[in-house]
Amino acid sequence: MVLNQATLKRDGVQDYVSLRATALIIAAYAFFIVGYLFLTPELTYEAWTGLFSNLFVKAATFITLVCIMVHTRIGLWQVLTDYVKSSTLRSVLGFVLNLMAVAYVAIGLFVLWGV
Repeated sequence: MVLNQATLKRDGVQDYVSLRATALIIAAYAFFIVGYLFLTPELTYEAWTGLFSNLFVKAATFITLVCIMVHTRIGLWQVLTDYVKSSTLRSVLGFVLNLMAVAYVAIGLFVLWGV
């Protein structure tokens, strides 16, 4: 049985399914927003705040933000392990970029629930 650091931390099938599932949720949300933009005859501040004051839209936006973070974390891990050979630099970059992803979700929540 092969045991190395990569197999103890990550599962390729889990990453594959997670990437595809999050991509589908992100795409569905994007289609919803684009559809709203096309179907709204006059896009005003009141219409936009009315959309995002709906609890369903807030929940969908939150789920999409989390999916973007998960999608980004998996993608960054793959890119960093492929192209950054120094394990120290890879760890620092991974920490900083994952921290940024969490910060983006937190800022998105403040903006979303501030409406």
